[in-house]
Parts: sequence; structure tokens; C-alpha cells
Amino acid sequence: MSPVPRVLHVDDDPAIREVVRLMLEGIGGMEVDSVEGGPAALARASQQRPDVVLLDVMMPGMDGPQTLRELRTLEGCADLPVIFLTAKVMRREMGQLQQLGAARIIQKPFRARELVEAVRAAVEELRRAP
Repeated sequence: MSPVPRVLHVDDDPAIREVVRLMLEGIGGMEVDSVEGGPAALARASQQRPDVVLLDVMMPGMDGPQTLRELRTLEGCADLPVIFLTAKVMRREMGQLQQLGAARIIQKPFRARELVEAVRAAVEELRRAP
């Protein structure tokens, strides 16, 4: 794991990808790699294992939960912390995301500090894991 946290951000909205990149790089001092969908995320994660994945729930084609299930089958990605970003805040949906193994779930719209702290916490948990 690199000293600077590497984040893979997956979202179909280019404006959200840019805002998240600015927050995490500018405020959090992290390295952010952004892609627009599940297939691109799987390819990128298998090439260069990030420390954390930020994953939008609702995306065309391959949605966030399906992307997470596929990500878990990739070599070296079974324990990769995944933080879901979602506009849905219904308990049922939140429970389903937690059952999939989400490290955290952040509601959109989110604040920069909330996002940076969630990513830092996920990275710290990974570093402490045996």
C-alpha cells in the first residue's frame, strides 16, 4: 500500500467525478483515478489495485452493486474497501449495500470533509487489517 492513498472513483457523471477528484486530491492529498462505469472500473482495478473504491450505486449498464460483485472475483480485490455514493437513502437499499460488503455508504449530496474522512478511515482500517 502506498503512503498516499490511491482511490478509484466510479461514476457515470463527469461533473461528480471532477468534484470528487478535487475534494480528495485538494483537501485529502490523495491520488484519484476516475472512470465512468463498471467495466472500466474492473479493468482498472485489476491493472493497478487501488486502496479504496468509491462506487456510484446507480449507473447505466453495470450498476454499483453488480460492479462490486464482479470486483470481488478479481485477484487481489476480494478485501478491497468499497464506499458507495448514493442518492438513495431508503433503509432497504442501505441494508442491501451493507450486505454486499460496503465499507461505508455516503449519501449524495455529500460534504468534502465527510468524503475525505470516510476514505481515510477505510484506508486506515485496511492498513490495520492482518
